[in-house]
Amino acid sequence: MKVTGDVDVIAAQLEGTVSIAGKLTAGAFRSRGALEVEGPVDVQGMLDSSGGLHAASTVHAVDANLRGEVLAIGAVSVDRMLTSRGSLTAPSLSVGGLTLEGEARIPGDIVGTTVTAHFKRDSVLWTVRARSVILRAKIPNLVEKVLGRQMAVTIRRVEADTVDLEGVDVKFVRSPKITLGRDAHVTQYEGTIVRRHPSSRVGFESRSPRPYGLWR
Repeated sequence: MKVTGDVDVIAAQLEGTVSIAGKLTAGAFRSRGALEVEGPVDVQGMLDSSGGLHAASTVHAVDANLRGEVLAIGAVSVDRMLTSRGSLTAPSLSVGGLTLEGEARIPGDIVGTTVTAHFKRDSVLWTVRARSVILRAKIPNLVEKVLGRQMAVTIRRVEADTVDLEGVDVKFVRSPKITLGRDAHVTQYEGTIVRRHPSSRVGFESRSPRPYGLWR
């Protein structure tokens, strides 16, 4: 279905592939299938989307539950809770709380009260600022390590009251309470490391491609 102009509804529930050429304004909006919006998205309640969302402008909702591939060209802001399961790409995120499972590419700021992410594929974040930050990546098993199938999750900067990291690479952390779990790496930090797994690393690392046949 293709809508050639703006959409302004109190509530809508759509099935299948939908393309909106203008702005989407709704009190509540639910989509089951691929959704493309060329104008800004403004939902004054729950934005519930599965099957993928491509937005050519900004996205705003009070709450958002997004599943599948989400690509926003403009900034994404969610007043309360944003839940993303799948792939999330946006220039920046402003949220009350964020729960993410899958992968993300956010080249700008992520700002919220709580940020929790469980990465299952390669991801890149720029800056995360919140009261509580939990960033964990899938830890490869022995076979995956031997074959070089390790995920790359890199974050430039994290600032929070409490920070919990596992399997991710963070360039700089500022927090009074830092927990480094398995395979976490922090290049620089300001604050206190309260717990640290033996496999975690702190400091600069020089990395080069693994020579053929070398796995240790």
